[in-house]
Amino acid sequence: MKKIAIVRCEHFNAAHRLHNKEWSDEKNKKIFGKCNNPNYHGHNYELEVKVIGLCNPETGYVIDTKILSDLIKEKILNRFDHRNLNLDTEEFTNLNPTAENIAIVVYNILRPEIESQFDLKIKLYETPRNFVEYPYS
Repeated sequence: MKKIAIVRCEHFNAAHRLHNKEWSDEKNKKIFGKCNNPNYHGHNYELEVKVIGLCNPETGYVIDTKILSDLIKEKILNRFDHRNLNLDTEEFTNLNPTAENIAIVVYNILRPEIESQFDLKIKLYETPRNFVEYPYS
């Protein structure tokens, strides 16, 4: 039997500011540009959570999409949707909320919640043309 992937797509809106506290204002502006706006800026993030594994012979599911959807809502959307990531979340108090770091944080939150026999992949779209994948292999 071969592995198969199931993907749940979700959406959340969040504000953030890309800023390195160790750098000067000039360097932050040069590196992060508009994303360093002191008054923050927002994105309509599209999140894909992929669970990869063998189908359960009794259900035909890798994982029940309702269970996966509820897990994402409880652990991710309730935590990050309509939030300022820099100010409203503990995960980004000292971590720059880049798309890369957001994807890693989402993975680290969800990984313990999904049975270990399944692989987990996160794809996060910051814009329709910019996205990250974690882990990448």
